[in-house]
Amino acid sequence: MSPRTDWVAHLVLCGGVALFLLPLWLLMVGATQDGSAIARGELSFLPDLRNLGIFWEVLTDKGPGGATIWHMLLVSGAMALAIAFGKIVISLLSAYAVTFFRFPLRMVCFWTIFITLMLPVEVRIVPTYAVMANFGLINSFTGLAVPLIASATATLLFRQVFLVVPDEMVEAARMDGAGPLRFLRDILIPLSAANMAALFVIVFVYGWNQYLWPLLVATDPKLDTIVIGIVKMIGGDTVTDWNRVMAAAVLALLPPVLVVLLMQRWFVKGLTEGDK
Repeated sequence: MSPRTDWVAHLVLCGGVALFLLPLWLLMVGATQDGSAIARGELSFLPDLRNLGIFWEVLTDKGPGGATIWHMLLVSGAMALAIAFGKIVISLLSAYAVTFFRFPLRMVCFWTIFITLMLPVEVRIVPTYAVMANFGLINSFTGLAVPLIASATATLLFRQVFLVVPDEMVEAARMDGAGPLRFLRDILIPLSAANMAALFVIVFVYGWNQYLWPLLVATDPKLDTIVIGIVKMIGGDTVTDWNRVMAAAVLALLPPVLVVLLMQRWFVKGLTEGDK
């Protein structure tokens, strides 16, 4: 690569970073400014350091539904963790079954799971809601998280990892007396650790950002997620306090960003070494 091409590549990357960071910077800056000024379009590019207490104030004050932003963050975190761990466990076991066990209609079961990739949540939202209603899980944390646990994508990911396991390793484990559960625990799970970490990051962010399903299944303010809480802060019968909305949005960004930063090494390793 020539020096000129290198400079062009760096310039394009810097432009992309600036384009991505500018809205986040305006979000953090706007949280420290006067809400009426923001409504008039008078948003400064510099923060007002005297108003940094707005973050603590928003965190502890009650929102439109009666729950605090802190409580909404806890609900979102619990929901995202439940979805992430649930997807990993169910997808790991289902991929293990269709890869290493020989049973009738095995591939039919796999392709049935795979076909569900073409059915997003919005398509199956009505029958899913009907099932949750029949089980009495409306306005419950179980109804909030369980329908989002199953994942054809994660099952496909783990199946691809398991397919590269040599047959000699399987035979050696069988000769050593390792049963199915021991083979899964001692061999497959350590081999899939990086992929599990990468999947955890992706699914945690997916669960954290859910809006449509929590909006439908949980009308109790105690089950409001942070995304629902921010939407409720906008509009309504009163004038929107845009500085408080922006402060809540900044607080909502912190947990997923923290998860990505803490698991960055495992995330990259899972994406780059999944086929090795």
